[in-house]
Amino acid sequence: MSGAHPSAAPASVLSVRGLHVRFRMRGGRQVAAVRDASFDLAPGECLALVGESGCGKSVLASALLGLLPGNAQTAGSAIAGGIELIGADERTLARRVRGRRIGLIPQSPAAHLTPVRTVGAHLEETLRALTGIRRREARRAAVAAAERAAFPADLLDRYPHELSGGLAQRAATALALVGDAPLLLADEPTTGLDRDLVHRTADELRRHTDDGRALLMITHDLAAAQRIADRVAVMYAGRIVEIADADAFFGAPGPRHPYARRLLAALPERDFTPIPGLPPELGDLPEGCAFAPRCDRATDTCATTLPAFAAGLSCHHPAAPPAEPPRA
Repeated sequence: MSGAHPSAAPASVLSVRGLHVRFRMRGGRQVAAVRDASFDLAPGECLALVGESGCGKSVLASALLGLLPGNAQTAGSAIAGGIELIGADERTLARRVRGRRIGLIPQSPAAHLTPVRTVGAHLEETLRALTGIRRREARRAAVAAAERAAFPADLLDRYPHELSGGLAQRAATALALVGDAPLLLADEPTTGLDRDLVHRTADELRRHTDDGRALLMITHDLAAAQRIADRVAVMYAGRIVEIADADAFFGAPGPRHPYARRLLAALPERDFTPIPGLPPELGDLPEGCAFAPRCDRATDTCATTLPAFAAGLSCHHPAAPPAEPPRA
């Protein structure tokens, strides 16, 4: 772990320090999917983790829940509720973490739903397991849980294969919310939803967070992130390259890392200018800054030296910070 990362605040719901995830591939090749990720999440806070596809966002979430494949190697620390998540055994994760300390809205919800059980059965079983509610009360609670995620109550008796992608997403959101876990990992929670449902889902996640829980929202939907996030973490080629307050990130002065600025500029409601080039292969990362080949601010130093992460930023040539206001 780099000495630049601050120590965890005592009130953190989640504290991640120096998290690395590598995959061993055939022929001895290794893929560095997550590199030296460090951040904290406080009660009542939403951190939006953003970046292009394949940058390691979902791998990071899977590492926190012990859901990585067998060829993964992890290092570093991630503590939630006093439990070290990295390297924890399956019994601890299954009985003390998943659904209890950490809820999950998965990126592919249909794959996480049991095909022979209805949505209502999923909700009722989860409610009984996590809250101890009686069987005769479970149906009423399941209807209320479905309402929170905008899932129609008259569709609770449908099976996963009878759901559209958007309905499956809403069912997964309802399941994640029922346990009221202190931390919620939402991996692309608005995928497959129309804009009205995106807003409704985002607002429900914000309400969930405002009740004192923490939310790590992994998303490509920067509009949804802007709607509910307190802070934004930008990930590129396996590294978090910037962490900033959401208001400053989406407004003035804007992000300081060149990649983050390009990411915002690519939005249709902004410049609608695509980022030139392609992200690097995670199995063949350059010696220096991975964004250097696509960056108009890059120098020889960027190509040969990996910038340290300090004060929420990893860049040799960031945009200038806002000027200090003049003194009276």
